[in-house]
Amino acid sequence: MHLLMRIQRHLRRTGTPATRFGREVVGDPRFVLDLRNGREPREDTVRRVHAWLDGQNGGSR
Repeated sequence: MHLLMRIQRHLRRTGTPATRFGREVVGDPRFVLDLRNGREPREDTVRRVHAWLDGQNGGSR
């Protein structure tokens, strides 16, 4: 599943603001907004976010 779609699903499910997610997961409050605007994160960042989401969602992708 595309990273942004996974993040947005998590945000809707948890009610977490996008800025809080970015700050807590990658240390960048603009991370989700930048993804929405076409930012292409580095592969290690993608893996880190997927791993974090896996830990929060019990591994469901």
